[in-house]
Amino acid sequence: MPSFASDNTAPVHPAVLAAIAKANEGHAPAYGNDRWTKGATEKIQALVGSDVPVYFAWNGTGANVTGLSTMLRPRDAIICTEDSHIHADEGGAPERFIGAKLIDLPTPDGKLTPAICAPQVAHLGDLHQVQPKVVSVTQSTERGTVYRAEELKALADWAHGNGFLVHMDGARIANATAALGGDLRATTRALGVDVLSFGFTKNGGMGAEAVVFLDPALGEGFQFVRKQGMQLSSKMRFVAAQADALLTDGLWLQLAGHANSMARRLADGVAKLPAITLARRPDANALFVTLADTAIAALQQRHTFYVWKAGTDGTSECRWMCSWDTTEQDVDRFLADMREVVG
Repeated sequence: MPSFASDNTAPVHPAVLAAIAKANEGHAPAYGNDRWTKGATEKIQALVGSDVPVYFAWNGTGANVTGLSTMLRPRDAIICTEDSHIHADEGGAPERFIGAKLIDLPTPDGKLTPAICAPQVAHLGDLHQVQPKVVSVTQSTERGTVYRAEELKALADWAHGNGFLVHMDGARIANATAALGGDLRATTRALGVDVLSFGFTKNGGMGAEAVVFLDPALGEGFQFVRKQGMQLSSKMRFVAAQADALLTDGLWLQLAGHANSMARRLADGVAKLPAITLARRPDANALFVTLADTAIAALQQRHTFYVWKAGTDGTSECRWMCSWDTTEQDVDRFLADMREVVG
């Protein structure tokens, strides 16, 4: 059965596999000095600006850790949400390898705001406190929400006004960009994002991410940071070929837009089931719902998905994630099983 646990469980898109196979023909220069890396870099630059340095990496944690490390000094800290991947899902990698403290803040919807972050300004200049320096946002967020343009601009303006930098974990940037109209530059660089982790793996890739310095000055010397951070692939063509395939003819946005539409279809069906509470309409490709633990157990006999937050009253919150390959039939079968379970 198709999984609704994560877009990480989805297969690799056929165009990506074909691109990897094509890149495997013959010899090519190593360490990114190949035509696939050049081509994929130019395609990202076409989206955000020709002056922007682009560096490919193995995975999202590596992209986040190495990208963030260029933005911080030893005394600095990162403001993030308590749900953020860098805080909750990267095994302490930022603290270990950057040596920076994470200031994780609670939010109602996975989104930071100036009001939520504002108390951290009081620590500036206090020699007894770690100094906030970077505001890290996730787009789309771990709660399935998307920062609207005005929300992100307000946060970035506040951050820059206080001397902070803005980092974006874009593991699902394709889903957010598709939801916001498809213009990556208008929804990142133009709003004040300084460094972007551009994710491809969750959107049809096999294993490919990129660190994109939307403020080019911050990318100075990153080639050495990437090497020290073990994110430099010797056979870079196989990483870059994935990105190149997904960026060709807007495939990355088509796949993400489809995943988003399947989440909306699922939400429409859930809204008709009084026994299931939908946290909010999905902005991207994730739904968060609350239902009885007994129903969860019965559904998990037929479908794979995660309990996001276990409850104490006989109900729990679950996350249902749609992927690039989720079909209408997958969604409808899931809904049919829900109706059978919850009545």
